[in-house]
Amino acid sequence: MASRSGSITLRERLSVAGRVVLAAGGGYGLAGLATALLSLTLPLARPEAVAAATLASFVLMPAVAVAVFATRSLRRAALALAGSALVLGGLVGLAMRGAP
Repeated sequence: MASRSGSITLRERLSVAGRVVLAAGGGYGLAGLATALLSLTLPLARPEAVAAATLASFVLMPAVAVAVFATRSLRRAALALAGSALVLGGLVGLAMRGAP
């Protein structure tokens, strides 16, 4: 990532900063959506479903952060996160229709 002269360019710095923001915000958002979806759909009593969904979110958030930094470009990472959020949001909406 470093240029030949040994200094880091502004573009590279902004890319890393964007990835940090995307990993933190996107990871939090996806973990929240996944928690909501699992809380509504797991076949457990409500308190147990919420606890299990919350535990699963503790695995999802770091996985999203790793995926954001492993992706080749910031744009691809943002698009993948946005697509995942749309899918999870749609599923949460469908699950809420059938929720008591």
